[in-house]
Amino acid sequence: MEECISVFDMLKIGVGPSSSHTLGPWRAAERFLNELRDENILEKITSVKVDLYGSLSLTGIGHATDLAVMLGLSGQDPEYIPVKDIDGIIKSIKTNHKLNLANQLSIDFEIEKDIIFNKNFLPFHANGLTFTAFYENSKYESTFYSIGGGFVVKEERTNAKQKEEVKKSFPYPINLASELLEYCQKENRKISEIVYDNEKSIRTEEEIHSELLRVWHTMLECMYIGCHSEGILPGGLNVRRRAFDMHQNLIGLANYSNPQEWLETIRKTEVKFRQILKWVSCFALAVNEVNASLGRVVTAPTNGSAGVIPAVLMYYMVIENHDADDKHVKQFLMVAGEIGSIFKKGATISAAMGGCQAEIGVSSAMAAGALCEVMGGTPEQVLMAAEIAMEHHLGLTCDPIGGLVQIPCIERNTMGAIKAINAAELALETDPKNAKVPLDKVVNTMWQTAKDMNNKYKETSEGGLAVAVNMADC
Repeated sequence: MEECISVFDMLKIGVGPSSSHTLGPWRAAERFLNELRDENILEKITSVKVDLYGSLSLTGIGHATDLAVMLGLSGQDPEYIPVKDIDGIIKSIKTNHKLNLANQLSIDFEIEKDIIFNKNFLPFHANGLTFTAFYENSKYESTFYSIGGGFVVKEERTNAKQKEEVKKSFPYPINLASELLEYCQKENRKISEIVYDNEKSIRTEEEIHSELLRVWHTMLECMYIGCHSEGILPGGLNVRRRAFDMHQNLIGLANYSNPQEWLETIRKTEVKFRQILKWVSCFALAVNEVNASLGRVVTAPTNGSAGVIPAVLMYYMVIENHDADDKHVKQFLMVAGEIGSIFKKGATISAAMGGCQAEIGVSSAMAAGALCEVMGGTPEQVLMAAEIAMEHHLGLTCDPIGGLVQIPCIERNTMGAIKAINAAELALETDPKNAKVPLDKVVNTMWQTAKDMNNKYKETSEGGLAVAVNMADC
């Protein structure tokens, strides 16, 4: 029995730039604090040391892993912390060499000494980190693994066992795309309807409604912020934000004052093919520029690929269907979340395990399937759309220059979004009886490709563009 994976596990609200290297370590630090509370030793702690291993070490600085663990140990919540407060908290730790553990206990903390970058990999997963807390001539140590998409596990997988029990309450337990399709055919229902019934077994309808819309409004605000922010992204690559200029060229001197008015304004713009390409690219760029600057994004299914699903959903809202409303938004997100969970169960959504095919490839498949359903596709066509999108991302490597989630990561979101739209259209024009490749076969192939891929192409910045272009070139 696989563990329960909810739509809200696949679509998490957090802070950039990376789900596996920022959000995951942040959540690991929170779990470590909870362990200290459970052991009744939190108030006795005098110092804390953090060891980062493997990919977390090799690209940790560029992905703000060091900042994430400090914010997590400080008791801050990535879902709700005011983004403007982050710089001040980090600056205070660096300047005063003090960390406010769990937001209640000041301890000595020197970043250079207490965060240790170990290039060796732990055997369980490429993204390992160990927290060690010292107190009264004793110490408490705990190791976590950030497995992609903000998911954090321990080797003994105690939380996973609990989620297996939760899944037993699902009316439609799903591990494979074929199982999902069988439920749809047997019940004569859409994929989103099957997913909704599963969600209702663990949440109220009101909670599902409000949380899905909170996810969408976070996506919309993120696109809005990105399209209205100019300048240079942090990190040293001197990457200039492009969404601002592209947006200005597309919309001109339009008058609006909030994200929803902005959405309505875009609906009135010209939509020739070139403009559509530019709008979709602009939306994706905007999200990932916000992500690269430690802004708030929705992990979908990762931060590095956070721009694909918002861009495709926004395309549907402002170009394809001007009557689209909250019902369509919820339908889209539920389908996207379920497709993402199938990839997570059958393969990986971690670039450190599978390269960028596990991030942009999965996000493109999620968006393609979701778009296909809201455009009237059958369950068979929805799964075909997801398959087409992933098929054309197989083997995509993760090779971020300088370990930053910027080059080529930001542009890759535009490509993933465009491919998703094309995949949905191809599926809608295809009789599923003529399909040759089922989604489950592509999931298996992606996982096999991941295992065959050289480690230097798995988010280590030791191959590809990461070595062909260095910081000095920028």
